[in-house]
Amino acid sequence: MAKRDGISDEAWGVVSYSFIDNHGRGQPRLSDRLMLDGVFWVLCSGAARRDMSERFGLCHR
Repeated sequence: MAKRDGISDEAWGVVSYSFIDNHGRGQPRLSDRLMLDGVFWVLCSGAARRDMSERFGLCHR
């Protein structure tokens, strides 16, 4: 189960194959794992995306 502080190494090993390159469309992610941690942080905290911690990278508001 994901927690607000990040996905475990074991869980990342299970889902990491699901992420593919964006083939030049949109803004490239810094890290797929960091992006997923940010998604879980928003879902688990109930906070708005604009209130995300800066550790997840820049958030276009």
